[in-house]
Amino acid sequence: MMAEARRSLPRSTALPGGLVYEQKPDGYRALLFAEPDRAYLQSRNGADLSPAFPEIAAAALSLPVPLILDGELVVEHDGRLAFDKLQRRARRRGPGARQAAAESPAHLIVFDVLDTADGSLIDRPYRYRRALLEALFTDGVLAPPFVLCPATTDRSVAEAWLNPAWGAAGMEGLVIKGMAQPYQPGRRAWLKIRTRVTTEALLAAVTGSPTQPSTLLLGRYDQKGRLRYVARTAPLARTARQAVGARLTPAGPEHPWLGRRFSAGWGTREVFDHRLVVPDLVVEFAGDSAVDAGVFRHPVRFERLRDDVEPDQVPGADFPSR
Repeated sequence: MMAEARRSLPRSTALPGGLVYEQKPDGYRALLFAEPDRAYLQSRNGADLSPAFPEIAAAALSLPVPLILDGELVVEHDGRLAFDKLQRRARRRGPGARQAAAESPAHLIVFDVLDTADGSLIDRPYRYRRALLEALFTDGVLAPPFVLCPATTDRSVAEAWLNPAWGAAGMEGLVIKGMAQPYQPGRRAWLKIRTRVTTEALLAAVTGSPTQPSTLLLGRYDQKGRLRYVARTAPLARTARQAVGARLTPAGPEHPWLGRRFSAGWGTREVFDHRLVVPDLVVEFAGDSAVDAGVFRHPVRFERLRDDVEPDQVPGADFPSR
């Protein structure tokens, strides 16, 4: 079961039975099939993650009862959820995976139980499944590396969870569910809201033409004075294309990104055509909290040009030192 993106908290009548708000961790969505002699950890696209996360598989094999759990795989580092470490772990197998499990152990943040020894629960309402899930933790059936996903029916608490401070800790936002909802595989019948922050960067390249840019490629200078790519905007509205295009100056061979290639999206090798421009315009943009090694993982939203901010006042690139 999946979620449809929204920009703001919905009305209390948006989903059946009243709303419950769950924190959304920044990790890998996974289903865990646990039986006394079998443990299978399945990714959202159906891949077997069990060899990459042997500590989760081992914990599943030791459970006293058969269960199917839905949750989010995460890895913690320095007080926050570290998606880059999780991503690296997902590629390892055999002795490398066991070593990674010892160095950067994973947890499964569980938000649903779909099956027990008594049969399937997917037709039961959320409130029933949640009560059963909480009991599994209270009774000690589920314990670390399994973690109960935080949930609340208090809207004010949910609003507090959208604070960027939670985003900095690796909580991407909220998933909103109806208390009376059954579990509907394959449907986007839940809602989700990402924590968003507004900040600035330099406009360094565009897709489309400099006079009618489609998307903007944004950069920041690091401590060594290198202009580093940090984000790409979603497609601009027509009025924004005209306003930004009127201010752009095509760059010459002195541009620091000359010859640079940019990926068309996370997890793909496809690249997109772009045009370099003089990086002297400051862009204010809104992005979510999924930032990997200084780069916003998802497209950001263009807000406006900031003529009141000088290029040297833009935040520096937050990249790991090399």
